[in-house]
Amino acid sequence: MSKLKYALYTGCTAKESTPELLSSTLAVADKLGIELIILEEASCCGASHLQDFDPFLSHVLNARNICYAEKLGLTMATLCNTCQINLAMTKEKLDHDSDYRAKVNEKLAEVGLEYKGNIKIKHFLYALIDDYGLENISSKVEVPLSHFNIAPFYGCHNIRPSELQNTSNGGENPYNPTSLDRLIEALEGNTVDYASKNKCCGFHVDLQAPHTSNALTGTALLDAIDNNADVVVTPCPLCHLNMDIKQKSAGKQAGRDINIPILHMPQMVALALGCTEKEIGLKYHVTKAKQLKGA
Repeated sequence: MSKLKYALYTGCTAKESTPELLSSTLAVADKLGIELIILEEASCCGASHLQDFDPFLSHVLNARNICYAEKLGLTMATLCNTCQINLAMTKEKLDHDSDYRAKVNEKLAEVGLEYKGNIKIKHFLYALIDDYGLENISSKVEVPLSHFNIAPFYGCHNIRPSELQNTSNGGENPYNPTSLDRLIEALEGNTVDYASKNKCCGFHVDLQAPHTSNALTGTALLDAIDNNADVVVTPCPLCHLNMDIKQKSAGKQAGRDINIPILHMPQMVALALGCTEKEIGLKYHVTKAKQLKGA
């Protein structure tokens, strides 16, 4: 296999709120011989909030970020579902609307950039599965996860909208996603099938409707627990934050205790590849995952 190389768009969360996501991603890449070049110049994607306030500014901002990957001539790898959808939707808009693209490039020219649309944008989950390959990952497993029942939680933005999936993330079916399940199996874990795995975690409504957010969080986590999950894994740091931090409040609202570790997807892979405790970064979790340290 030729060495894989990506321009890594970390987004805000992996550098600030969830440093364990970045450290485990870099550790996994090192273990697998994947080269990641961090796009240090890149900025926030708008987090699906700027998009509601000023769509044009959002497209300019995300086109700017894509330009830095284009300069390197590399596929842009993302670590966050929300970053992925904002970047992918920007690319979709600019690649199919030449007049609008010209307006965006007029603004980008002020900072010496031009969007060309000549690179792909892919979540790191799909880079591992589609480019590196599950069989190759399986051959690198040092610490099988066979003693864990792992509930995959896909989140909204990596599997929707469906019209982006063939061009963005491997044709994943939003009603029956399988990528995380297949990755869990490749790491020799026991995948948990449950109805909430492709539902919303509640993150994006938390400020406006905390009761609704708690209900969504609690429903998903209790569904995983009721199906005998030991741990939940997600490819989205915003889902991770919501489900890791809000277990007490969601449980109180639901009238049940909730206590289950939430892993970032690269943390799960790092555990199975035998990465160090520091690289995996379980110490940063609010809901402690002590039982995973001996994985």
